[in-house]
Amino acid sequence: MTTSAKVIDNAAWRRAKPALSVLTPFLRNDPDELLALLDEEAASVDGAVEVIVLDDGTCDPELTRRLTARIKAMALPARLITLTANEGRSIGRNRLAASARGGSLLFLDSDMRPDHRRFLRDWSDLVAREDPAVAFGGFSLLQAPTDARFAVHRAMAAKSECVPYTERARQPEKYVYTSNLLVRRDVFDSEAFDPGFTGWGWEDVEWAMRVSRRFRVVHLDNAATHMGLDTVASLAGKYEQSAPNFARMADRHPEIIAAYPSYKAARLLKRLPGLPWWRGRMRGAAEADWLPVPARAFSLRLYRAALYAEAV
Repeated sequence: MTTSAKVIDNAAWRRAKPALSVLTPFLRNDPDELLALLDEEAASVDGAVEVIVLDDGTCDPELTRRLTARIKAMALPARLITLTANEGRSIGRNRLAASARGGSLLFLDSDMRPDHRRFLRDWSDLVAREDPAVAFGGFSLLQAPTDARFAVHRAMAAKSECVPYTERARQPEKYVYTSNLLVRRDVFDSEAFDPGFTGWGWEDVEWAMRVSRRFRVVHLDNAATHMGLDTVASLAGKYEQSAPNFARMADRHPEIIAAYPSYKAARLLKRLPGLPWWRGRMRGAAEADWLPVPARAFSLRLYRAALYAEAV
């Protein structure tokens, strides 16, 4: 059954001829603040950038009303697509790409916030100057909340994801996330996101593994902050969703995934007697707020590996 979609365009949409399309899917998040920040750069990009937002089945009339008002007030050419049912991260991003008119697509998550006021201008200038096949701008925690309940996620992200562009460039396919990812249209047309990935996790990394075999992946310093830090319980729930996706990726790219620490740990833990019992203890340690944050983060990584051990 085809999901019903309602489309709202603003006044600037019809006449625009953008070179760059910013594509932002969301589910139960509110991208209003992100849209406001992007729109501050409208004059500096002079019609070269459009913004398309996809509500992937939130079904919140009040949120839709507010976002409709925001879209209509924006100086940037902007479109809001509202779905009546959730289609999932891969299908949603493919839908956004189909709606875009730019020659380059910037996938930008709704919980991101640009770290400077030249964010769109820098992306637009890169497209005009080099027209790269794939480029990742990176993300940071500069503006992210510092609440104690997010300390474990902050520590994990700072260590493994908020990586300088010079280091990312050494393993270009590993450090690719759709949080802040530029893709040229012909590249995306030849390698779309796999709709077989459902729930949360790994669809962007698997996509990058495919793309990196055929195209150069560029890394640069044009970061945005990941505002959506999770509690341990929420992050553990996402890891539980991601296990089948990890297995799907490992099955398709065994030669690459074999070098991943998470895969190596999963293979080791697979031999551990009584793994389900140990897995519970790992999660319990990660949720124990009396333990030091590094110990809790290590326990949560072990918990993720223990989940993956049963999937690979």
